[in-house]
Amino acid sequence: MNRTTERLYNGIVKENPTFVQMLGMCPTMAVTTSAVNGLGMGLTTTVILILSNMMISALRKVIPDKVRIPAYIVIVASFVTIIQFLLEGFVPSLYDSLGIYIPLIVVNCIILGRAESYASKNNVWLSMFDGIGMGLGFTIGLTSIGIFRELFGNGTVFNVRIMPEQYEPVTILILAPGAFFVLACLIAAQNKIRMQRAEKKGENSLVCERKDGCIGCTNTLCGGREFEGTQGKEVSK
Repeated sequence: MNRTTERLYNGIVKENPTFVQMLGMCPTMAVTTSAVNGLGMGLTTTVILILSNMMISALRKVIPDKVRIPAYIVIVASFVTIIQFLLEGFVPSLYDSLGIYIPLIVVNCIILGRAESYASKNNVWLSMFDGIGMGLGFTIGLTSIGIFRELFGNGTVFNVRIMPEQYEPVTILILAPGAFFVLACLIAAQNKIRMQRAEKKGENSLVCERKDGCIGCTNTLCGGREFEGTQGKEVSK
């Protein structure tokens, strides 16, 4: 797997910002009342993520280290403003639906996190693919949640009637508590699938490679085992 493909795979699957890293929860919970809103917010964030990653990467040797965070915010805010005007002019219905969450993309931890951890340390080409991967992962996450919430909460998907007319919508799913419930179910299903795949590949007995043990570890494939100290040392519960 080359580095560009790796960046796409990491963003969509391995380091998915919604289902794995649990980043950007504010728009995830707020705008996913429908599949259209989830897709719109995801694609909007993706475009801004790609452009900001490329710009920050291109200027990484010019931006002084002491002011890098303010500089990143200015760059991201500039692109957010441009995209906001474009949405308002060409897709006013989506602009009205997303509302305040469009300008809040400026402080989205996904964008600032990728700028700090990847774009500021790698070339423009790889940073672009990192933005594409993370953006698509975020889009898939938001759209998936939006589809489930709209389907069971309104009986439609992308405003197309799916459930029969006799179907009684589960109204709570399009309210705030429903977002938490759907997200939890999707994460649980994903973890179950990943654990089953790991067991089939014989990875259920994998050895931890982290030197610092479980501290800060987000690996869900170790089956809840505990590791400490050096590599390969396993501590049973």
